[in-house]
Amino acid sequence: MQRFVIPFSLSAAAMLGSILPAPAAELDATRPLQAVPFQDVSIDSPFWNPRLEAHAQSTVEANLYQCEITGRIQNFAVAAGKAEGKHQGFLFNDSDVYKVIEGIAYTLAGRRDKHLEKRADEIIELIEAAQQPDGYLNTYYTLVEPQARWRNIAHGHELYCAGHLMEAAVAYYQATGKRRLLEVACRLADHIDATFGPGKKVDTSGHEEIELALVKLYRATQQPRYLELARFFIDVRGRADLRPLFGEYAQDHLPVREQTDVVGHAVRAMYLFCGMIDVASATADQSLLANLERIWQDITERKMYVTGGIGSSGSNEGFTRPYDLPNDAAYAETCAAIGLALWNHRMFLLSGDGKYADVLERAVYNGLLSGVSLSGDRFFYTNPLASRGQHERVPWFACACCPSNVVRYVPSIGERAYAVGRDGVWTVLYMGSTAQVQLGQRQIELVQETNYPWDGGITLAVNPQPEGEFALYLRIPAWCEEPFHLAVNGERIEPPPVERGYVALRRHWKRGDVVRLDLPMPVRRVYADPQVRANVGRVALARGPIVYCLEQADHPEGVRRLALPRDAALEAVYEAELLQGVVVIRGEAVALTGRSDEGEPQVEAVPFQAIPYCTWANRGRGEMVVWLPESPELAELPGESGIRVGELLVHGSHCNPTDTLEALADGVLPASSADHGLPRMTWWDHRGTREWVAYRFARPRTVSKCAVYWFDDTGRGACRIPRSWRLLWKDGDAWRPVELKPDAAYGIAADRFNSVEFKPVTTRELRLEVELQPEYSGGILEWQVE
Repeated sequence: MQRFVIPFSLSAAAMLGSILPAPAAELDATRPLQAVPFQDVSIDSPFWNPRLEAHAQSTVEANLYQCEITGRIQNFAVAAGKAEGKHQGFLFNDSDVYKVIEGIAYTLAGRRDKHLEKRADEIIELIEAAQQPDGYLNTYYTLVEPQARWRNIAHGHELYCAGHLMEAAVAYYQATGKRRLLEVACRLADHIDATFGPGKKVDTSGHEEIELALVKLYRATQQPRYLELARFFIDVRGRADLRPLFGEYAQDHLPVREQTDVVGHAVRAMYLFCGMIDVASATADQSLLANLERIWQDITERKMYVTGGIGSSGSNEGFTRPYDLPNDAAYAETCAAIGLALWNHRMFLLSGDGKYADVLERAVYNGLLSGVSLSGDRFFYTNPLASRGQHERVPWFACACCPSNVVRYVPSIGERAYAVGRDGVWTVLYMGSTAQVQLGQRQIELVQETNYPWDGGITLAVNPQPEGEFALYLRIPAWCEEPFHLAVNGERIEPPPVERGYVALRRHWKRGDVVRLDLPMPVRRVYADPQVRANVGRVALARGPIVYCLEQADHPEGVRRLALPRDAALEAVYEAELLQGVVVIRGEAVALTGRSDEGEPQVEAVPFQAIPYCTWANRGRGEMVVWLPESPELAELPGESGIRVGELLVHGSHCNPTDTLEALADGVLPASSADHGLPRMTWWDHRGTREWVAYRFARPRTVSKCAVYWFDDTGRGACRIPRSWRLLWKDGDAWRPVELKPDAAYGIAADRFNSVEFKPVTTRELRLEVELQPEYSGGILEWQVE
């Protein structure tokens, strides 16, 4: 059994809470690898086949159906004058239709479906008809605010929608050879180029996407102006000397070449970094890559979940401070995991470094696939790492970016299987497949057979035409720390040294050569950096690239009462009839059954079963945890509500779903009462009511002083410092007010801690009770108890 520490690539610098200067750049814009295109890879994988089948039969259909009944497709008909009506939905809804068409394109590349292609062609005809004579295309602004075209760049999503149209157009052209949508995209790109640029409108996208899409359009058409426009949008971002800035939320606070830490909205950040890499690789602009490695370190060492989820906060759908990784309140948007996968694939292609492919793999097999049900027709928007049973996937969302992002990513998974460089072929994600690879003048067929990720055995047949010498680079994932085995044509060989996550087999290859790679997959105990307070004293389980969780479907009495001792024996077992066939982890845990009057835990031994995190919530609602306490002192009794922070159980009368009770005891000191850059607890949207929060201690404690830092967003929201507050302590089953010391008072000052001393009490629980101001809500940034 192996023990690992995460965040993912933890370094000594991260343990000290800092990041060292990035090493000399390994990213080389002048010598990128090329992904083997999706249309040249045919998948035949026990893991991916049922998911691709569900995608073709359910995910595409579910997205098309929802786009129809919610008016997204109808908007194009109305804008084209082919139907009566008004615009329906959000101003960015066009993007969902474009992403569905992109997903259809990848699906058609794998299996040409005439009926599905006909439906796509009909939608494309409507899109073309809705385009204005000058090339402009956006149904919201055409139908609702025609006078406001290009006036709300920060929040209007016009460039974002245009980018998704361009991606769809390129994919549909590559999959079908049809140019109709590609010509629509070019006319829109020409219109944008006539509107934006030096000497024209100087601005950038509020929601990044146009940048990477313009590079795709450039590569498909070889029109240099599209590449130059992409570079323009990137170069003017963060340039306060040229334009008003959108701020950190949109990564528009500094020029991109000066940004060193990830901030703001997680999806926007990932799309920006993808665009920077694409422009750099197309222009050999090495300056765009200088800080991306440091940003990557910031994310993977300090701001990424073990599942590959990113963007812990719901308040900004993005990043906060380092190591702020709550489990129950994790936002971890499905789109953000997709964005992380897209970016790390690009980072790998520019470097040939397996550490980026490792993050790609982590995101895909965990935090990304958890966003869609095994049936393919229900979706998660957020992906928490713990649940009390309130979470379940749904068919659609009013803001449907995640389902439509899933519909385009899953069928394109073949493009993440292989890459080709100047001297050879690289494996990226292992999966059963057949690929046609062009290496110079040589055509190479690769046939891979494997039951990955359930089994580490991989067989790769290499069939070059003509035969000759080249390198085959095999990825050795970072999770594989035990000796692996390698054979060629049935003969065991001593593996070459692992360099940057790869072994290179350089030899004269001929048709029929077969390589066998065996990667051992023991169960691993994973530990978080101790600065992730939510996971102190807790362990997660992993095997191969798969992260595991426990859910109530296997433990009817609940999973939050369980603890996994450090010496527990664990075994991996394949269950063919469970969740479409998965490897589960089994062992013996201890269950908390009660506590003595002194707070001592009372336990019993119970069997447990862990399932892959990506498959949770496919058997109904119920409790779920990824991080298990190793001591029953951190476990919860059935019926207990709240959030565990170390040995504290924090609970309250109400907490806004996008905020977190963990903020009360996370030890992060605010800059002011209006500090939006760190986690918070608010009672929003309760107004003018009596509310409370409480700390329940594992054992009785004697307390005599506390301090509270109020949240107040005057000028931005409706949270104010409460009208009044008081402290109560639990005496047996009764709540009693504390007795304040002389001259002590309950303070209601902003921008500082309000301390109060009282006569010592010995208790298992302390409650802070507030009276909110009439018509206002309130919140707390930090509550300290001595």
